Amino acid sequence: MRGQGALSVMPIAALLALIAGLEAWYIIAQPALPRAEPTPAITLISGSFYVLVGFLAGLLGGIIGTGGCSVMLPIIHFWGGFPAATAIGTTLFAVIFTAISGGYGHLLRRNVDKRAAAWLGGVGVLGVALGSWLFWLVARQAVKLLCLILGVVFLWPAARMIYEGLSPWLKKGQAAGAGKGTSIPGRGWALGAFGFLIGITTGLVGLGGGYALVPGLIYLFGAPVYITMGTSLAVMIPLALVGGLIKLYQGFVDFSAGCLLALGTIVGAQAGAAIMRRFRPATLKLIFGAYFTYVSLKFITGYFGVMIW
Repeated sequence: MRGQGALSVMPIAALLALIAGLEAWYIIAQPALPRAEPTPAITLISGSFYVLVGFLAGLLGGIIGTGGCSVMLPIIHFWGGFPAATAIGTTLFAVIFTAISGGYGHLLRRNVDKRAAAWLGGVGVLGVALGSWLFWLVARQAVKLLCLILGVVFLWPAARMIYEGLSPWLKKGQAAGAGKGTSIPGRGWALGAFGFLIGITTGLVGLGGGYALVPGLIYLFGAPVYITMGTSLAVMIPLALVGGLIKLYQGFVDFSAGCLLALGTIVGAQAGAAIMRRFRPATLKLIFGAYFTYVSLKFITGYFGVMIW
């Protein structure tokens, strides 16, 4: 048991050290990375804020299974002063490291369907490329339209969280995803097509894993929930890697902020996984369903020139 625990902790520690090293390299070397639009300067206070935001996103992800981007993106945009396009790119870049950390843990626990992950991730990266091209067109020519798209997209996690929060009182019988098994049903082409759609969403608005991949595999393919969680994180490694690096090349990633968010999410995810049994996920999902509804309305009303706090 000790050896297995050390085996799972050492890669996480190594990943944290890598991210810290990248942050130090960026601060000291100050490389001229592409920058499409200005972002707020990193100070001790703002840097601590990004780590805290990342920690909160990772903590909630560990407890209720929501994606890190869906929590981090609106916070750094509305309250961190990031332009919408760079908020998308920066949070997606941070999720590269989060997915590696979570995916490795689930792989050790054999919660990953490798066949499904290969189809979803292999075809999904093609969708990421297409979504990133669409993102580039919208971000360069119609930034307000990007905010409207984000607002519409956030309606899904809002509805999903509220529904799942109310489901203990509304649903009877066996819940979706409650079945046993170690694999995800479905033909390869169907998984690939679904992965392609998820890839487009990831490339366009930076959301995909906990946002759409998890509920899609559970409700559309009847996948066991634990296999779904592990497989979705494994799939998000190539999707986030391709999408995050494309956005870094396009200039829509604040490298320093992305590393700080990643540090927080990795630590928060470990804490969330450790304390998840102490919380009632349904109650938290109702709370964050209301939060995502608010975020969605804030994006949509902003497009029409109506600002709500």
